[in-house]
Amino acid sequence: MALFRNIITWDSTVISTPYVTWAGPPFITDDPETVEYKHGELYLSSIYTDAKDGKTGTLPHFEANYGVLPDVQLHLLVPLAFSHPDGGPTNYGLGDTELGVKYRFIPETDNIPQVAIFPLVHVPTGDSDRNLGSGYFQEFLPLWLQKSWGPWTTYGGGGYWINPGTDNKNYWQLGWLIQRELTKVLTLGVEVFHLGKQKTDGREETGYNLGGTINLSEEHHILFSAGSDFAGDTKFTTYVGYQFTFGPKQ
Repeated sequence: MALFRNIITWDSTVISTPYVTWAGPPFITDDPETVEYKHGELYLSSIYTDAKDGKTGTLPHFEANYGVLPDVQLHLLVPLAFSHPDGGPTNYGLGDTELGVKYRFIPETDNIPQVAIFPLVHVPTGDSDRNLGSGYFQEFLPLWLQKSWGPWTTYGGGGYWINPGTDNKNYWQLGWLIQRELTKVLTLGVEVFHLGKQKTDGREETGYNLGGTINLSEEHHILFSAGSDFAGDTKFTTYVGYQFTFGPKQ
């Protein structure tokens, strides 16, 4: 995931209320690791965001990643989205579909971080008249890096959003994260991120999330995070998801 926004119209006022699909669940910032060849990941997750002008999210969204080749991962995300502008009705239905391909072209060594590109496309399958989609194709062109030392891992990077539409602006998204494996069951991390202006009269956004992963078994995992903006319109956002991993045993 990547991050994408809905523009909600209510009482002739256009407000920018975000719902977030998280590029590297349970975080907005992604990493360059690809799913292993012939392995896959399935997610069933929900996101809730309380912003200045309303509440948005997914309930739930489905995500799938598959290692189609060594160092190449296919990606699909299909959300059931909701939007509730303050003082207005709640709409619920299919949101915009996300498609992507991650390609890791530099593997990690003792001295060099691993590096990948992960271009994404948002297909306007959501009903923009009901505030469930953007109404436009949107593209994200990021570069991600990662380095690990023992139980510590740090990763981040960013990219450029192509964001068509009336009064919309193309913008940069940046982020960085550090996490630690506390036990084989629990990993915790913290990220900071920055988003440029998405509309000509919009605001830049800088925020954080705290979260982690609980490994119930080799195949079953719980992911969670929560955070807010240092500067921007998001008062609170949270992610909760279930992940199932599969593939041939070593």
